[in-house]
Amino acid sequence: MAKEQKGQSSYSAKSIQVLEGFEHVRKRPGMYIGGTSLEGLHHLIWEVVNNSIDEAMGGYCDNILIRLLPDNMVEVVDNGRGIPVEKHPQTKKSTLETVMTVLNAGGKFEGDGYKISGGLHGVGVSVVNALSSWTKAEVHREGKIWVQEYNAGKRKAEIKSIGKTDHTGTTITFQPDSKIFPEIKFSWSKILDYLRQQAYLTKGVKITIEDWRKVEKITQEDCSVRKYGFYFDAGIISFVKFLNQGKDVKNEMPVHIEKEVDGVQVEVSLQYTDGFKEHLYSFANNIFTVEGGMHVTGFRTALTRVLNDYAKKNNLLKEKEGSLTADDVREGLTAVISVKLRNPQFEGQTKAKLGNGEVRGIVHSVVSEMLSEFFEKHPNNAKAIIGKCLLTAKARIAARAAKDAVIRKGALEGMTLPGKLADCSSKDKAKSELYIVEGDSAGGSAKQGRDRKFQAILPLRGKLVNVEKTSLDKVVKSDTLKPIIIALGAGIGESFDASRLRYGKIIIMADADVDGSHIRTLLLTFFYRYYEELVRNGNIYIAQPPLYSIKKGKEMLYAYTDRERDAILKKLNVNPDEVEELAEGEEPVKKVSGGVNIQRYKGLGEMNPDQLWQTTMNPEKRQMLRVTIEDAEAADKIFDILMGSDVEPRRRFIQTHAKSVKNLDV
Repeated sequence: MAKEQKGQSSYSAKSIQVLEGFEHVRKRPGMYIGGTSLEGLHHLIWEVVNNSIDEAMGGYCDNILIRLLPDNMVEVVDNGRGIPVEKHPQTKKSTLETVMTVLNAGGKFEGDGYKISGGLHGVGVSVVNALSSWTKAEVHREGKIWVQEYNAGKRKAEIKSIGKTDHTGTTITFQPDSKIFPEIKFSWSKILDYLRQQAYLTKGVKITIEDWRKVEKITQEDCSVRKYGFYFDAGIISFVKFLNQGKDVKNEMPVHIEKEVDGVQVEVSLQYTDGFKEHLYSFANNIFTVEGGMHVTGFRTALTRVLNDYAKKNNLLKEKEGSLTADDVREGLTAVISVKLRNPQFEGQTKAKLGNGEVRGIVHSVVSEMLSEFFEKHPNNAKAIIGKCLLTAKARIAARAAKDAVIRKGALEGMTLPGKLADCSSKDKAKSELYIVEGDSAGGSAKQGRDRKFQAILPLRGKLVNVEKTSLDKVVKSDTLKPIIIALGAGIGESFDASRLRYGKIIIMADADVDGSHIRTLLLTFFYRYYEELVRNGNIYIAQPPLYSIKKGKEMLYAYTDRERDAILKKLNVNPDEVEELAEGEEPVKKVSGGVNIQRYKGLGEMNPDQLWQTTMNPEKRQMLRVTIEDAEAADKIFDILMGSDVEPRRRFIQTHAKSVKNLDV
């Protein structure tokens, strides 16, 4: 008999923890909402709103109201049918209490509750209830108003009627539990984006949001509007037009495809721009399938085939030129794909990919048929689209030659790294970092202050090109971008291979001023367009150098924000009001009461190597922002506004933000 190992005697049936119902939800919230970060927090709103959207998709609801209330409460009101309140035959409780307190209870499994819904498991509102310290459900149905309240998912009392009503609908009010969520801060802009998206996908429904929170100051990021509404008769056609605001479009009339086949509703809208980035958004039952799936696969193959067939049939593409590739037809494409089906099969806990095999063929058939019809009826639009794709094909051929010349013999074989690159000694990609630094001065400080074992420094020199207006062959020849491409070692375009990436972290380090912000935006746009996989994988970061140094005697402290600066000054018994006027353009150092010297850094070059290491590069002390795909998309959109050919969006942007500019160097 084998010897009993240390600790084995304590491992018994008692060691196995069985979590029932909501206890499991509260113990493992990540299994239901993806985590307890701000993403998970906002997911609570999405779950409740999606129930109302399901009513709208069924034709029972056309008005949804979301209120952000004081004390971190959220209220969602709809004019749908109202959750049933009669006793449920299985649970022997009211149906409302069953829906609110029993996992896997909902109208989205079988029967006539919903033919189409966004809920895969039917657990949405019950999970929200479980993760909230307090929830209230109010139902208007069959002439009466019914109410029930809950604490942490458990009912406080029996359901009761509190009056009469002449309409129907459901109101869910909830307060996320601070024991579950470490930070409870709802983002106005994030919620706006989600609700706008849902309104586009569910045409004919009015969605309104109101902000009733008592906040001292609504930040620029969160917007200052207290009420906003969405209503789109044109649905995803309006969505495509919104995505292409400020861009030069090739086909003035967006293509619109809509048809139902075998119970699957397919809706597609697409438009081409003169840009080089593809913007494709796919949805299944209004759920954003960020990783695509069968509906996207069917769309892509149909699009490529129809464009090639039309181009060859009308002598727009010569036989010797070959065929347009899938990559050729993706550049400059803006498309929204929405399918609605009875039993969606999603891959992954977060429903990021649609797995229904039959949807691929249905979408391919619908798009092939109706896109061909559109081209026959609108030949000018067809020629404009194919003309854009042909230019892309020519650029692809030119880029391949350019890459062979400047990259393949260099970066991919690790032979000719950029001369300005101060590489690290480590060959372990997971531990290696590449700092892309603005200017030779800051680059010099970074080279001296870094840890040579794992930190590489690449100073930028020259003007960064606008990648949205530049073809790939010109990008790889650019004096500023070519060194980055070679240093990364992963290729670009057709030759991109993430496994060849030489650094696990790519860190943008620029000054905290207007020029630095411009450079960050340009670089983010570059990475978003050509290295989206690195953005999605979390390889791209933004360094956060301090704004201030505060010195008293031999002690040196650093502040990364005005708020941190004020907190430090208060600890040093200095009134923060004394330094309110310290800003760019003034003397770099200001002496205030108590023998305290405060300096506002104008640029990275003002810090000596040791200071730059301690504040911005030391892994044990530095602050960095990891770039998400949302950050890159936002940078891309801002760049379209500020650098695009359409003047009107730029004028509106300047008018909107002019008052927030305190100091402007001209």
